[in-house]
Amino acid sequence: MLHPPLSSNITTNGAYTAAVEEQQLLRLLDGCTGGIRPAKRIHAHIIIRGLAQSNFLIAKLLRKATTIHRPEDYDTTTSSTSMDYSQLVFEQVSRPNAFLWTTLIRAYALRGGPEAFLLYNRMAALGTPRPISFTFSALFKACSASQQGKDIQAHTLKLGFDSDLYVQNTLIDLYVRCGCVNDARRVFDTMPTRDIISWTAMIVAYAKGGDMEAARCLFDSLPHKDMVSWTAMLSGYAQNAKPQEALQLFEEMKAAGVPIDEVTLVGAINACAQLGVLHLARQIHSLVMDYGGPESVVVGSALIDMYAKCGSLKEAYQVFEKMTVKNVFSYSAMIGSFAMHGHGRAALRLFSQMQATDIPPNSVTFIGVLAACSHTGLVEEGVQCFATMQDEYRISPSADHYACMVDLLGRAGRLEEAHELLKTMPIKPHAGVWGALLGACRIHGNANLAEVAAKHLFEVEPDGIGNYVLLSNIYAAAKRWDDVRRVRKEMRGRGLRKNPGCSWVEGKEGVQKFFAGDVLSEEIETALEELLEKASAAGYVPKLDCVVYDVSDGEKEQVLKRHSEKVALAFGLLTMESRIRIVKNLRMCDDCHLLMCVASRVAEREIVVRDNMRFHHFKQGACSCGEFW
Repeated sequence: MLHPPLSSNITTNGAYTAAVEEQQLLRLLDGCTGGIRPAKRIHAHIIIRGLAQSNFLIAKLLRKATTIHRPEDYDTTTSSTSMDYSQLVFEQVSRPNAFLWTTLIRAYALRGGPEAFLLYNRMAALGTPRPISFTFSALFKACSASQQGKDIQAHTLKLGFDSDLYVQNTLIDLYVRCGCVNDARRVFDTMPTRDIISWTAMIVAYAKGGDMEAARCLFDSLPHKDMVSWTAMLSGYAQNAKPQEALQLFEEMKAAGVPIDEVTLVGAINACAQLGVLHLARQIHSLVMDYGGPESVVVGSALIDMYAKCGSLKEAYQVFEKMTVKNVFSYSAMIGSFAMHGHGRAALRLFSQMQATDIPPNSVTFIGVLAACSHTGLVEEGVQCFATMQDEYRISPSADHYACMVDLLGRAGRLEEAHELLKTMPIKPHAGVWGALLGACRIHGNANLAEVAAKHLFEVEPDGIGNYVLLSNIYAAAKRWDDVRRVRKEMRGRGLRKNPGCSWVEGKEGVQKFFAGDVLSEEIETALEELLEKASAAGYVPKLDCVVYDVSDGEKEQVLKRHSEKVALAFGLLTMESRIRIVKNLRMCDDCHLLMCVASRVAEREIVVRDNMRFHHFKQGACSCGEFW
């Protein structure tokens, strides 16, 4: 809101000097919420007071006019936009200084488009005033491509701004945004002075590019680390699937007495979620409580996701229930958690509850809802939600939504319908969409349609090792060994190697990691043999078709026996007295799924397995997935 009318604050008896009038006008601008309407009213006072040529006043006016906080701040009585108006006001100043030029350039830069560069070219052509450092920082923020940045960088060199810390930092930021890490590093290396922003920007650049070794090298060389640089390094580890390194750094950060904020906590929570280790999750949660509890919706939502990924849906829901403020992110996190654990009905109930509030769902919410329907075979419900998303909430489906729908129909055996939906997509399908169809073909043994899906996948993701492995497995299940050899030859030709199966399990002395085919200790070997004997006595018969090699049945049994989740289960039976939690990097095979079911009965243990697709809860001989996975 505006202050009381200017006439009540500024008299007309000439007692105030122009400087005093300018100060009062500045205070009015400080109290202005932004937008054309209030800006125009204050502009009228500026003109009346004869201060329309004050660069500082007009610059502040333009900044307010181009800042829109509410839709009603737009001037709907004329066809002018905030930028049209600002340009007209600017043109009335006979001698705009560099600060005023930069204000308008910045306003255009924030909106994108070429106007910022055109205005700068006009400024440069006039030769006066000389640009200031903020001029170039605004231009760098307006750049959408590295070449634009290089063109502007040439001007900074010509005008002697190559040593300006602020300019160089925004140039680094530009190159990082454009993915040009080497260009960013060249700027960094030539800077005569660097601050914490320079160092942190380069750490973030390497983290975004996946080069955590280079990021760590810079981090270790950083003379004075602050909370932001520590958090950037920690988040980089978490985002690059290095959760153990992230949590180790978090411990170092605490030991160094560095303050911890919301972003730091979320990075640590996300790392813990990747590990899937419940006792660590509880430690992180306890630490969050020490820092004031999950008052932030962002932290609370991250905790929900963490507990869900660590296998404790109950604790995830407890966090959700205790949140005093819930928004679309917390609802989406809980719906996604239900989906991950195969609780489709619970996800739909929560979605209905959300609809009854004033919180509208977003695109992420619907991905969770559709995934929940897919994992529990709720086909008609999923189709209805897909329609609701478009008709009621006006959310245009993304490729991710279509991937969920193809997965939903494909898992239910409606392969042709799934293929038809894919072909009629109004947007180009990405690898996830074709991958959903290929996965459905594996479930239902449709090798012909699998070839169609794989052909497109090889075009979209020529080096996606999982696509070749999946097609090879489909051929193997169909006993098409020549095709299996052809696919494997193609893999070798591209230098692709299958990721080894790996599982980790919580034990009394921490987390133990096992790879498929590992040489086992005598104790684990004995436990594994005893488990298989008891399972066989209870009716377990190995599913030899899960082995995708053309070898003897005896050799197939030996391969299956050494799958990493079986070894992890044997270790868990040796070391854990209650529930066993296993995390696997790949999709669990049908044979391991069968053994887990039988083992949960003969060993009288609850077994929780998280693979790269979802959670399976095995109890008393049955799985929570209901054999629909």
